[in-house]
Amino acid sequence: MEIQQFYYDNKIVKKFVYATIFWGVIGMAVGLLLAFFFLFPNLTDGISWLSFGRLRPLHTNAVIFAFVGNAIFAGVYYSSQRLLKARMASDLLSSINFWGWQLIIVAAAITLPLGYTSSKEYAELEWPIDIAIAVVWVVFGWNLIATILKRRQRHLYVAIWFYLATFVTVAVLHIFNSLELPVSGLKSYSVYAGVQDALVQWWYGHNAVAFFLTTPFLGLMYYFVPKAANRPVYSYKLSIVHFWSLIFIYIWAGPHHLLYTALPEWAQNLGVAFSVMLLMPSWGGMINGLLTLRGAWDKVRTDPVLKFMVVALTGYGMATFEGPMLSLKNVNAIGHFTDWIIAHVHVGALAWNGFFAFGMIYWLIPRLFKTKLHSLKLANVHFWIGTLGIVLYALPMYVAGFLQASMWKQFNPDGTLVYGNFLETVTEIIPMYAMRAAGGTLYLIGIVVLVYNIYATIKSGSAVTDELAEAPALERVTNRRLAGEGFHTWLERRPIQLTILATIAILIGGIIQIVPTIMVKSNIPTISSVKPYTPLELEGRDIYIREGCVGCHSQMIRPFRSEVERYGEYSKAGEYVYDHPFLWGSKRTGPDLHRVGGKYSDNWHLNHMYDPQSTSSGSIMPAYQWIIRNELDKSQTESKMKTMVSLGVPYTDEDIANAQQSMLEQGTAIETSLHNDPDFAESYESDKKAAAQNGEDFVEMRNREIVALIAYLQRLGTDIKVTEE
Repeated sequence: MEIQQFYYDNKIVKKFVYATIFWGVIGMAVGLLLAFFFLFPNLTDGISWLSFGRLRPLHTNAVIFAFVGNAIFAGVYYSSQRLLKARMASDLLSSINFWGWQLIIVAAAITLPLGYTSSKEYAELEWPIDIAIAVVWVVFGWNLIATILKRRQRHLYVAIWFYLATFVTVAVLHIFNSLELPVSGLKSYSVYAGVQDALVQWWYGHNAVAFFLTTPFLGLMYYFVPKAANRPVYSYKLSIVHFWSLIFIYIWAGPHHLLYTALPEWAQNLGVAFSVMLLMPSWGGMINGLLTLRGAWDKVRTDPVLKFMVVALTGYGMATFEGPMLSLKNVNAIGHFTDWIIAHVHVGALAWNGFFAFGMIYWLIPRLFKTKLHSLKLANVHFWIGTLGIVLYALPMYVAGFLQASMWKQFNPDGTLVYGNFLETVTEIIPMYAMRAAGGTLYLIGIVVLVYNIYATIKSGSAVTDELAEAPALERVTNRRLAGEGFHTWLERRPIQLTILATIAILIGGIIQIVPTIMVKSNIPTISSVKPYTPLELEGRDIYIREGCVGCHSQMIRPFRSEVERYGEYSKAGEYVYDHPFLWGSKRTGPDLHRVGGKYSDNWHLNHMYDPQSTSSGSIMPAYQWIIRNELDKSQTESKMKTMVSLGVPYTDEDIANAQQSMLEQGTAIETSLHNDPDFAESYESDKKAAAQNGEDFVEMRNREIVALIAYLQRLGTDIKVTEE
């Protein structure tokens, strides 16, 4: 038998580990800043690119794709080479993967604070960056599959199954959810509208959690937990059931994010059914991981790596119990739009992803530098500070969520809402927000401890850039099943067939849910009174998207007595047919806005954006004064309308030709309305005179961004009129 010598590429692993730590600090720091915004809403007063609405997607993208993404690549590149007994197929592709991914993260860090966003959860980046993501992801998959094909280990270990499923599914999800028509270099509109866009987005959003935050980490679990514990995986058979059932069932569960919405009932019920079934394979994976530690519990008590991994697996179990529970309609009616969801998401992110990444880093670095970890005590300090941080973060958010839901739904004996003013439900949970900020501070301190510990470890060791290894050459055998060979054992040595079957498994659910919703018109009944947005309203909607208003406000009134009483008639599917993208939201920090049109005067909206506390005492909304100062850019309005026509919005040639005049007329009407407020009229005229005296250009109110935003807000929910008896 020929024994071949080769070298593992450790330098690519080190690069991704360094990037994981760096972006972890950045992502968590931005998250902590956002937590403090709930306590000090005007902390960055007047700085548009540091506003909550623009930084929130930066935080989620930094944690998911920068911190967790780099951790995935680090773990996959390290484990794959050793499981396949081969160096990665191409050092060049590895480098393109690394530097391409970092450039994408930097592009996100620049564009999101500047307001370039599609507004779609976990998919906010604009179309040029979306293309770059697809290219770099394909490079990663190409490198992985090419390495599998030149492997020296015949059978593919379970971790590799999960890596392959991750590559295929994330590519499918990203491409189909990111289909959009460009308007300009950094502006596009989703090809889907309203209900269809919501379904595709949460098919993507839920499965981004499934196939970016879960399946690759399960693959890492199957490699690093046995390595750290020096124990074999508890059950090979359970790993097979776990893998196939998880990837097949997970893809169906997206609609549980849209219960009681305008999504067709059959799609909601499918999401519920498969979400409940999802508990079994999810817990199968957790049990397989925890039982791998049987006989090693004494080591768990002393080894910080295993401590991190045990808490990570426990967090995974908690989050994957909550997910199916929250998909039950009676539970979802309580939890959705509240801070309960924030607690749920962060148990997964901070415990499952964060702690597993930390454990992996503490295990990897000493091996990459031929040394011992600088300080086990510091690693244990990190563990306990981080654990306390998670508890102090999550528990107050659970309490806040339950309190919100209870207050929103309470009625007086006479049938009126006990808490008719939404702000009453906000001020009540401020102490919980303070505790969350404290928990986030502890978690970030833990990461700083890790940074020092890892730095000191690296300083004491010497880097192993190319690690010598040897393994027998892979001998050719028949492709047919051998006598007594089980189907799955045969499949484990056939990577192409395994990948094809995994692809089929993940496509079935998406096709059955999405195709009928898009192709069958009866799923989205039309409403004759629903018309496209005027040019000025369209521009105002884009400002709403730019400022991230959807991060705090929903536009989806569910058919509950409490919501109809508070906001107005429940939302209909046909009202959203011209919404590219949909803006239903997923969290109510402020009230729902779907019926806000005509509820307040134009002056109220102006004052509310200039100083929210002046119109709503106790509001935690930040001021958006730059919108009031900025001149509205009308140069792309016609291009936006033409793009909308391509998407099926019935603007006529005349509508497009008269867009500028239409905006001027509607803007002038709003400006005239604003002059009804004597204080506004006096201040406006004073500013106008001052500009003239100083020889400065003065932007008429009718041409400012605030007027477009007011036009959009005053339009919301007015297409259908409910006759009150």
